[in-house]
Parts: sequence; structure tokens; C-alpha cells
Amino acid sequence: MQEKIVVKDLYKVFGPKPDLAMQLLRSGKDKDYIVRETGMVIGVQNANFQINAGEIFVIMGLSGSGKSTLIRLINRLIEPTAGQVLVDGQDVASMPPQQLIKLRRRDMAMVFQSFALLPHLTVLANAAFGLEVAGVPRKEREARAMKVLEQVGLSAFANRYPRELSGGMQQRAGLARALVVNPSLMLMDEAFSALDPLKRTEMQGLLLDLQREHQRTIIFVSHDLDEACRIGNRIAIMEGGRIVQIGTPDEIIRNPADEYVRAFFNGVDVNKYLSAKDIADADAVPVFSAAQDFGDGFHAAIERLRSVKRNYGFVVDSERKFVGAVSIDSMIRSLESGAKELSHALMGDLPPVRCDLNLRDLIGRIVRMPYPLPVIEAQGHYVGAVTQTILLKKMAKEEMTHA
Repeated sequence: MQEKIVVKDLYKVFGPKPDLAMQLLRSGKDKDYIVRETGMVIGVQNANFQINAGEIFVIMGLSGSGKSTLIRLINRLIEPTAGQVLVDGQDVASMPPQQLIKLRRRDMAMVFQSFALLPHLTVLANAAFGLEVAGVPRKEREARAMKVLEQVGLSAFANRYPRELSGGMQQRAGLARALVVNPSLMLMDEAFSALDPLKRTEMQGLLLDLQREHQRTIIFVSHDLDEACRIGNRIAIMEGGRIVQIGTPDEIIRNPADEYVRAFFNGVDVNKYLSAKDIADADAVPVFSAAQDFGDGFHAAIERLRSVKRNYGFVVDSERKFVGAVSIDSMIRSLESGAKELSHALMGDLPPVRCDLNLRDLIGRIVRMPYPLPVIEAQGHYVGAVTQTILLKKMAKEEMTHA
């Protein structure tokens, strides 16, 4: 995967003599000693990580752990004491001010916990504000803003003022303002935490819908475990300015790095965060190559399924992208009709599911499906199959492991 952000040896010291604090850190003194002896606070300590293009990277931790400081170091709202923040290979930490301003206006957006809407401007004008600052002509910026308002469900409220909107609508307007510049990188600091639980869930769903469409890189600060596990491709857990573990929600829940992380996730229902990719079995269903396995017709494929006592097989192309499903019956029917092309044998009632489909929705699909369910990645590559038996065994195993 392509790296969007690379953070190297990043530090932030709050206080009048950061060089002294850095010397003490390098000599082995901890942050508690430094704040006690010097009054200086270590906000971020030796952060090293990469964020892939197109992923949602969630930063979690208790209050004072450094998560908000870290996200502000990435777009340099806070000046780093030491280290590098590379965005598309450019070092934000050492970037000249004018270049940094251009980067923020062109390719980087931030959404805060407070909606930060300008009360004297309409929703449309608020959404278009970043483009106005960038010098985009009014007609163009309003057209672009209106398109984004449609995406977030606010087009009917374009001429309203922030005071006329609910909290959820105000946060949608704030999100629209960030999206209107079409950034490749979005930084979201506790963006949904001021909303009630129902509105927060609604906004999380909206963010995921937009992400499926545009695949931006998103750094999302949260203190809410459900939120992090629902939206995050990976999660970074912070404690005392340090990153103590990075991994997928499933990896961290199953293999916590230390007692702090274990306590953080104590009592979590693992099944709640399972998705199709966690359950899919790559060996459950025979896989055929569209280019190689049907060159001489369907007889060999039928015999292969019979030999392994399977009724169904999945077909992939040379890049292992899912093409479709065949069955013994569908291939026999093709032979009987005289059809030799693979397309005649493909089953039309077996659509694949995305690997990020959550467990609840997956169960809803499985109970109505008498066939194995193919699971694919976003780009269409085949991951594996899910059946009712596979699903039940996986859930039973999780219950026993975490009992």
C-alpha cells in the first residue's frame, strides 16, 4: 500500500526550555520526572508510524494521552519540538509558512469537535468558505459547495443559518466545509463526540459512505471505543504521549500490547466488531481460474467439484478478482444447452459482499442465502467464502476464547 503519511521520531515539549527536556529524555528520565523537576510537559514522545493512503486511522487514548496534540502536529497547528511529519514525501515539520498554507488550502482539511461555523453566514456560504479564502470565484465555489451539501444531506438547508440547524446538521455542515476543497487528507478531532449517540452513529455511517466513494486518508481522534472499532481500519493507542500499540481493531482486541491496552478493551464483545473478512475462509470453496480451468469446457470443473464433494465453486480472473460462481447444476445445464462459454454457467443470484461488511449485516445476508457467500476486497479481489456453518463456528470460537 502507498504511504500517505510517515511520522519519524516526533516529539512535542510544552514549556520554556524544550531543549533541556529533550536532553533529560535522552538521558533516560521519564516525563513525570521532567514535569516535576522543570515544569515542562511532554505532549508527544518519540512517535513513529505510517498511515496508508485511503485508510481511516483512529488515534485513541485517555484524556491527556497526547492524541489531540499528535493530530495537530501532523498539520502543524502545533510546532514540533523534534522529528519529521512527511505528507506525500513533503516534510510538514520543516515546510516554509507559505508552502504550508498552500498545502492546507489545497489538500488538507480539519474537522473539530466544536462545529466552528460562522453564525452570520448561511450553510452554503459556510460550506464554501474555504474556497472563498482560496480565491475561487463565487459561482464556482457555490456550485461546488452545493454538490457537497447534497452528499451530506443538507441541500435543502443551504440558505439557512447555523442557529436554525440541529447539532447533527451543524456537524454535517462542518464536514461539508472540509470536503468542499476535495482534500486527500482529513484530520478529525473528536468530530462527533458532541452529538447524542443516535446522531453520532448517523454521522459515522455518513463518513463511511463518503469514504467508500472517495477513499480519502482520514486521521480520526476519538475516545469512544465503539466509534473507533466501527470506522477505523487501524487504531493507535496512546498513553502519556507515547504510542503503545497500533493495529486493526481485531488485532488489538485479541493481542493487547500491555495491561493499559488490555484494560482499555476490557469487556469488549469481540463478535460486535467482526466483519466479513474476519470470518471468510479462503479454502471453503474451490476456486477456478476463468482463463485456465474452462478452456476444454466444463467437464473437468464438474469432476473437481464432485471429487471434493462440493456443489459450488468460485471463478476468479488472472488478478484474482471475483468473476462469479458456478455450480455442478449450472455447468450441466450449460452442457445440455450446447453452451460452451463460461458466462452461460455463471450463477446470477450469488452477488459477493465487501470484506468490511459488519457481522450484523452479514448474518442478515447469510440466513437468506442457501449458497456459500463470496467475500471480496474493495478492488474486487477474492478473499474467501462465508457459510452458515463457518459463521457459527467462528462465533462459537470467539465465545470460548473470551469467556
